[in-house]
Order: sequence, then structure tokens, then C-alpha cells
Amino acid sequence: MTIKKVEIEDILGDEDKKVKFVRAIENPIIKPLSSSPWESKATFNPTSLYIDEKFHIVYRAMGEDNTSVMGYATSPDGIRIDYRSLDPIYVPREPFEQKNVSGGNSGCEDPRLTKIGDKIYMCYTAYNSINPPRVALTWIKKQDFLDRKWNWSNPVLISPPNLDDKDAFVFPQKFKGKYVIVHRSGEDMDFVFRDSLDFEEDEWLEEYCWIVPRKGWWDSKRIGAAGPPVKTEDGWVLLYHGVSEDDIYRLGALLLDLENPVEVLGRTDDPIFEPEMPYEKEGIVNNVVFPCCATLLKGQLIIFYGAADTVVGMAKIDIKKLLRVLKDQSVNTIY
Repeated sequence: MTIKKVEIEDILGDEDKKVKFVRAIENPIIKPLSSSPWESKATFNPTSLYIDEKFHIVYRAMGEDNTSVMGYATSPDGIRIDYRSLDPIYVPREPFEQKNVSGGNSGCEDPRLTKIGDKIYMCYTAYNSINPPRVALTWIKKQDFLDRKWNWSNPVLISPPNLDDKDAFVFPQKFKGKYVIVHRSGEDMDFVFRDSLDFEEDEWLEEYCWIVPRKGWWDSKRIGAAGPPVKTEDGWVLLYHGVSEDDIYRLGALLLDLENPVEVLGRTDDPIFEPEMPYEKEGIVNNVVFPCCATLLKGQLIIFYGAADTVVGMAKIDIKKLLRVLKDQSVNTIY
């Protein structure tokens, strides 16, 4: 009897190997409001937490003066918005994020939320319109957050001066008693283990080069983490954005080891989300899909994302299909 060797390509069809996020037909779900000066120009790049059967969405907003602040909305299903704040819930408070050039971009950008215990930590990009953007860290008590009492701690800069650093988040779990922070310095994704999330004056994130762009690929120019990963039986699933040489923002995924989150088990060869709709292809910055979060709910990985730096959309993907692709991808394309 002859036994035929079965290759993975014989089992998985092309469609299975190229699984992609599916957009909500109701998109965009959050749009600028002309009646609200602080968010009249753009509402984009959202993060979220799913608490008490509700999505709590924090999004970046800009008015005509190009100052970035943060708005807040809730949704019971990820599509219908049942509450939206009348005022920003977070505004520039320190010199390192306050405008120095009239009309230039400045402020608090691209938040990432992580709940650990009774605190919610927020990393964001602080930019004063002159110096390179840096990572800032603040926190709020969970109950204050849920009660809409915006008692944020004083923000502190945690990335070095004179270095473009963005896309930071705190891992949602400690490993051997240490916190993990992922950030992007330059063009690649870095990580650091820390005993504490308290930073002393002039104490900065260290830079350990971790995941790099792949020359000639869709993520060849620059990459950055989309937000805290989700935990599955097969490992942590971390989404990331990749920018190509023609400045198109797409989305990929990494599979990380459960016990050692800096050990990469898989990386998607093909993008799993990319600009296709008019509201993603045309806006303040064309050809951008940019999430800062991910939620695993009822077998679906759900994201809220900024589209063309102008509006917020929602999309989801079947986690089993994504994991199957991640476990099939060759790890020799990781670094």
C-alpha cells in the first residue's frame, strides 16, 4: 500500500490561508461632529475595553486647530453607540504635549488601554508639535472609569528624548512578577520587562529590538503594535500595523508563546486587513486602517479602527481561522 504524503496546502484552500477581517456594514460607527469643536475634524484610532457586557471606546479626536484630545463612547454590541461624551475625557496637560506651533499637530494621540487589577493604564503618544513624539503613561481607577469620573493620574514620559517612539502598550498580564511594555522606536517593535510601572525622573524605556519590517513585503517600511494582545489556548494573538513603501497601512498578526511572550510562534504572511472602502482610502491620511485594541468575544476577535485618520470603524475575524493561519505560517519570516 502506498501512503501519499499530504501537504498543508492540500488541506487548506487559498481562502483559508488568506483569512481577513470582516467590516461592519454599518461603518463608520463614529464620525466627526461639526457641532462639537474638539472633534469636528476627525475621530479615529480608537482603543477599547470590554467590561460589564459593554464596549468602552476611547478615541482620538481633532478639531480645526489640529489638537488631539480623547473622546469616549460606549456600545453594547460594537456597532450601535448608546453613549458619547459631550466633552473630551482627556486633554493635553503637560508642556510635552501642548502646542508650540500655531496650526500644527499636537496633543494626546493613539491611546492603548490595559486593565490590571483595579487600575486601567493608558499609553499614548505625546506630541508638542516640535520635538519627536514620545510615549506617555497615565492610569485611572477602574471604578472611576466606569463612573465617568475622569480622574487620570498625572502623565509621565517613559520613552527617551529626541527619539520617535509610539505604539506602546502594557501587557495585560505579568510574567514572573514583571510587567511587559511593547513600544515602537524608529521602524521596529521593541519590548522591555519591568519590575514596576512607576518611572523615576529621567528613567526611560529600554530598547530591545524584537520584530522588524520585512523588506519587499507589505510591512516593509515600518511596523507597530495595534494594542494589547488577546489570550488563547494556542498563545497570545497580537495584531500589528505594517506600512509599505507606498505608505499603505495594513494589519497583520503575531502568535506569541503563553509563558514567554517575546517568543514568536507565528506571523501572518499576508495582511489580514487593508484599506478597501472609500472611507478607508480617502481622508486626512489616505489608505489607513489603524486599530489600537482587540477584544476576543464569543469566538470573534473584534477591533475598532481608525479609517483614513478621519472616522472609526469596526471589524471582526473568526479566531479559530486566524489561529489556523498563524500556526501554519513559516517562522523563518519573523525577523
